[in-house]
Amino acid sequence: MRPVAPQRKGPPANRDITDTEVQLIDAEGNHLGPTPTQQAMEMAEEAGLDLVAISPNAKPPVCKILDLGKYKYQAQKKAADARKRQKIIAVKEIKLRPNIDTHDYDVKMRAVEKFIGEGDKVKITMRFRGREMAHQELGLKLLHKVRDQMEEIAKVEALPKIEGRQMVMVIAPVK
Repeated sequence: MRPVAPQRKGPPANRDITDTEVQLIDAEGNHLGPTPTQQAMEMAEEAGLDLVAISPNAKPPVCKILDLGKYKYQAQKKAADARKRQKIIAVKEIKLRPNIDTHDYDVKMRAVEKFIGEGDKVKITMRFRGREMAHQELGLKLLHKVRDQMEEIAKVEALPKIEGRQMVMVIAPVK
């Protein structure tokens, strides 16, 4: 059984480029056009740099003379920066009851404002128990009050709808 060669990360460079001809870009960024691969490697060695396939799937592959270590470092930094800027939108849930007291309502609305301010969506669940099911219009009225109060900072993404013994509405931050 033959040993398996380790897989390299990153673009093909130097001896890994197997095509006979490459589209060459020198270290200053000048396009030199189609060049034999052997000649391009010699030019890279003379400059003390590497021949790196920037676009290996093109015909002929586009190669550039540059410092491979520096290129990999910059690519790694760019990927880390992209991950750092990425915002994962979560859906937070606030549970209400149709006969909620005003102070309790205000506390819940402050939590909703905080979630919206952080860029998260908020699922507002109105739970009905026992005979409250006979007065669903009270819950709907309360959800409309929430919608009107949050109108400036959030938009309704899912209108109130009944799912069993609860009524659900989703609001999202205004972009």
